[in-house]
Amino acid sequence: MDLSTIIGIIVGFGFLITGYILEGGTVGSLGGLSAAMIVFGGTAGAVLISFPLSDLKNLPKWFKLAFTSQSFGTAEAYETLIRFAEKARREGLLSLEQELESVTDRFTHQGMQLVIDGTDPEITKEILESNIAVLEKRHKVGIAVFEAAGGYSPTMGIVGTVMGLIMVLGNLSDPEALSHSIAAAFIATLYGVATANLLWLPIATKLKMKDKAEVSSMEMVLDGILSIQAGENPSILKEKLKTHVGSVVLSEDKNREGVAAPGNASVSESR
Repeated sequence: MDLSTIIGIIVGFGFLITGYILEGGTVGSLGGLSAAMIVFGGTAGAVLISFPLSDLKNLPKWFKLAFTSQSFGTAEAYETLIRFAEKARREGLLSLEQELESVTDRFTHQGMQLVIDGTDPEITKEILESNIAVLEKRHKVGIAVFEAAGGYSPTMGIVGTVMGLIMVLGNLSDPEALSHSIAAAFIATLYGVATANLLWLPIATKLKMKDKAEVSSMEMVLDGILSIQAGENPSILKEKLKTHVGSVVLSEDKNREGVAAPGNASVSESR
């Protein structure tokens, strides 16, 4: 699990509720079925209008991505590329064909297969860059969905509050219940603003960060594959790859030193 996401939600909502209680409020007074239906239902409807169902079917996958940790196999890909470079330097590119069978990451496998098949370097680069662009485009859709929810949610909260106030102003015959009704009307605004700033927008930001991490890994693999195809010295390649990921690879390398099995490379098996 991605503990920062879970802890952040617990801390955010926890302090909001605790602060409310310290001011004399009760947890029970924060409940409101009608307000929840207006805010969550209205937000869901607005998102459905904004995006095609073919995109929204990936919503469970995006939630899973936000709440689970991914390393994208950066250290494994780094080690594999260095090993491939060293073997290609000693035995030639065709010697990598058997090694390629152990590579589970589709992006790395495809790139190395193009190299082994003798594809022109420019074409290899163009194909791999297209794969990265497709991945980024797919990720942007998920990010846009949560950003849209974060924009619609506060507005739906205001709509709920206005609807509640209309009901209140339409029935002023009971002054004792008036203050309670007004307070209940503002619950919708609370739901809309709180969920936008503690759920939808933070999840969108988390997906952005994970998108950058995965793209960075893929760009590292791209540079490594093109360098291997060009026959660059493995030592130079090693330094070049470090510029992409820096301390990430070094720290993962240290943690896995002597443990990693050769050929078990996977930047992201979900690509």
